[in-house]
Amino acid sequence: MSDTLRLEKITKANVETAIGVRIRPDQEHLVEPVAHSLAEAYVRGDTAWPRLILDGDRAVGFLMAFLDIDWKGDGSGDLRSGLWRLNIAAGEQGRGYGRFAVDSVAAEIRRRGGTRLFVTWHPGPDGPEGFYLGLGFRPTGETSGGQTVAVLDLP
Repeated sequence: MSDTLRLEKITKANVETAIGVRIRPDQEHLVEPVAHSLAEAYVRGDTAWPRLILDGDRAVGFLMAFLDIDWKGDGSGDLRSGLWRLNIAAGEQGRGYGRFAVDSVAAEIRRRGGTRLFVTWHPGPDGPEGFYLGLGFRPTGETSGGQTVAVLDLP
């Protein structure tokens, strides 16, 4: 991982690059493709935060955060923010880009006054549970759409 890592807002100039980020074929059942995420971001408006992950000028991944969403959808005031999607390109995995993505979302949540970062993942031996647990996330005991819900307290 280099010190030229950065996030870039998705724009007309880089949308094709973002859509071109492809994960390994054996992971496709674990996360939606970038094009699907961008369509969801479009309809979600201000609560979605999609970003291209760049190492220098090379696209290495895509992330999408959710910011201050009504988690239960019932107006109860349970607002949450977290990492919604993480797609690290097939040839770029294992180089610290996922950790950079989580750290970047944490920084944005902190900047907005948040103190917790939520994430969900598909349970199972081929899922990202070990990655998230290794970063300090802890399962909440909840599920969302069959996925495990976990939280990381932000200092």
